[in-house]
Amino acid sequence: MIPGFCARHLLAAAILVVSITAFGAPPAQSDQLRILVYGATGKIGTHVVDEALQRGHHVTAVSRDPSRIEQRHENLSTLAGDLLDPQSIELLVQDKDVVIVSVRGMIGDSKDPKNTLQYIAVTTIVQQLRIIGGGAARLIHVGGSGSLEVEPGVHYADKIPKIFLPKSLELEIQGQILVLEYLRTVDDVDWSYATPAKNFTNKERTGVFRIGGDALMEDERGKSRISRADFAVALVDEAERAEHVQKRFSVAY
Repeated sequence: MIPGFCARHLLAAAILVVSITAFGAPPAQSDQLRILVYGATGKIGTHVVDEALQRGHHVTAVSRDPSRIEQRHENLSTLAGDLLDPQSIELLVQDKDVVIVSVRGMIGDSKDPKNTLQYIAVTTIVQQLRIIGGGAARLIHVGGSGSLEVEPGVHYADKIPKIFLPKSLELEIQGQILVLEYLRTVDDVDWSYATPAKNFTNKERTGVFRIGGDALMEDERGKSRISRADFAVALVDEAERAEHVQKRFSVAY
């Protein structure tokens, strides 16, 4: 833990404890949404698909190889999609209420963070939503914890010794920071930038967590954690409630 950080930011981040539900039970179901999930085969995306289906939503799970999508449900459609192809995006975002994007990675051998998959994906999706105009889907992007602040204007990634940060991961973090900077210039598309705690766990869904903003949140023991299952709860909560439109929000225990 960075000295002096916990006390200052725990006070600032003692905001909301949300989604307080019985252990393992889904929250009350809202109106059905048509949710498109990019990165549906990933460690977060699979939980998002499951959570949304449990709440009765219609989910379109997207992968470059749909055969990798293992879930089966009457409300689930699986489709091939390519985030590097604007025409593919154009077809898939039509008639959706929410688009959730949980992807990362570098394109080729580029050293430019604007060539991260997440940056290309978000900027291209925003352009397609602009073309649709009124009634276009809301965008929820999953950003990385490296973009959170440990003090005003200082990212968590800035405090990680470079010896422990592979160049590829450094570029991915820079790409996520660029995505947030880009989205903050977008005022004609409804977007949210969701950021997990420093560490993911594989623990079961509890539905109990805190929602914050730009500051990296820690618990009373100085730990910054969230399970992937509970992070998915927060993402689907945002899909249903639209409480952080054109804002970044963070999720931690």
